[in-house]
Amino acid sequence: MGDKVLLVTGGSRGIGAATALLAATQGYRVCISYREARAAADAVVAQIKQAGGQATALPCDVANEADVVALFEGVERAFGRLDALVNNAGVLELQARVEQMTAARLQRIFATNVTGSFICAREAIRRMSTRHGGQGGAIVNLSSVAARLGAPGEYVDYAASKAAIDTFTLGLAREVAAEGIRVNAVRPGVIYTEIHATGGEPGRVERVKDSVPMQRGGQPEEVAQSILWLLSPQASYVTGALLDVTGGR
Repeated sequence: MGDKVLLVTGGSRGIGAATALLAATQGYRVCISYREARAAADAVVAQIKQAGGQATALPCDVANEADVVALFEGVERAFGRLDALVNNAGVLELQARVEQMTAARLQRIFATNVTGSFICAREAIRRMSTRHGGQGGAIVNLSSVAARLGAPGEYVDYAASKAAIDTFTLGLAREVAAEGIRVNAVRPGVIYTEIHATGGEPGRVERVKDSVPMQRGGQPEEVAQSILWLLSPQASYVTGALLDVTGGR
């Protein structure tokens, strides 16, 4: 992998942290962004450095355009280039039915999950596209099985935001395919991460795992393996793909 540089947004925990740690073992220099969890982000960086890798953590609220611009400038200052982006930062809110949702809630969800992914991709393309003098690269967006299932009674807004990510992935992949950039998405199923606690049900994976054909929840590392494969030369002819990592759900 040489000196390739990867940016993982929302890399302080869960799938983002697992992706950063795995990428470092494959030779990437890694930058992770965090919104509030600086200590957790620093711990991921320390773990990478202890294993002999190179990593840094930078603050960024991807819902804030100025923050995103500053993040990418920070990556350039730290490592001098960018080769890959994992659009992982995402939020959900307390489980609710649509009839209970406010416009403010919807704006928070879409600002981070959709607009944030668009603006991060924009900044990555400006640096990686051969059209802009770049060397090419790869983007992996984090979608969700919820985009297919709809998450009724829980997170229809989150599911809709991830469906937007699916369409974004398909369109962007075709838009930049001739410019050396591959764009794909991973759609995790129920994974053991802290995001469920954010939604008000820390034990959600245990409750729903029996609905998964493989009869278990997934681990963040299993999703990370799929992300790193999509970033790798092994996936050199793969773009515009939506890869389900769901245990068959």
